[in-house]
Amino acid sequence: MKSGIVIINKEKGWTSQDVVSKVKRILQVKKAGHIGTLDPLATGVLPVLIGDATKLSKYLVEHNKTYIATIGLGQKKDTGDDEGEVIQTSEVGVLEEKTVAEVLKSFEGKQMQIPPKYSAIKINGKKLYEYARAGEEIEIPARNIEIYAMQLLQINQDEKQISFGVSCSKGTYIRVLCEDIAEKMGTCGYMKNLQRTAVNQFLLKYAVTVENLTEKQIISVEKICEKYPKIDLNERKLQLFLNGVMLTMHREDGIYRIYQSQNFVGLGVVKNELLKRDVVVN
Repeated sequence: MKSGIVIINKEKGWTSQDVVSKVKRILQVKKAGHIGTLDPLATGVLPVLIGDATKLSKYLVEHNKTYIATIGLGQKKDTGDDEGEVIQTSEVGVLEEKTVAEVLKSFEGKQMQIPPKYSAIKINGKKLYEYARAGEEIEIPARNIEIYAMQLLQINQDEKQISFGVSCSKGTYIRVLCEDIAEKMGTCGYMKNLQRTAVNQFLLKYAVTVENLTEKQIISVEKICEKYPKIDLNERKLQLFLNGVMLTMHREDGIYRIYQSQNFVGLGVVKNELLKRDVVVN
């Protein structure tokens, strides 16, 4: 059975689930799932796990992400992005590079962010965008996020646009960030374009479009997990491990790659010097 990860360069207009469905069909696999949803408007890196690699999602969903975003200034839209209706307009002054760069830098660090009402977050079993489309108001709790770095990339004075690079934690909504940046600049704005350039070690330069996807692009589970230290088990201990028996292992607490006769078996977790089976790859 095929297992591993493929790094897809998602096209604009597709949902993340659209991509998963196409990957399953092309690679002829039954199980697949993406890491980190990208809105239809967004493009760029969308890692898709296939086969037994889907069991690794819990280790990968917390990864940091990097984006290039463009803000359209002078208008605010109900969805926070280019697909929405204009709900507010405002004058846009002269966009001076030093001032814009300082505003961007001011957003670096830990902070609270309220997710947009047009998002798939569930509250009381219902997605936020379902409330929004029904015209229902609901209180949205703020989340802890962190902006690691912000960089001004381009100013287009004629089009009233700025483009920037951002590295951020899981759960950061760039649409909200764009609105907040515009507000701090004394105007309003919306996210006009968004490209994800990295999900942790999965980079855009290694991504392929769905049309160019083949089995050759599958990165093995062993390769994905190469950062974890290695434990070799003999045949008897391996059988115990596979049967769910915890083995005494004088190692530091953490995640380990498990091998038997140089063959990769999967992942185990050591806690209090006991090794427990976690992810097994067939």
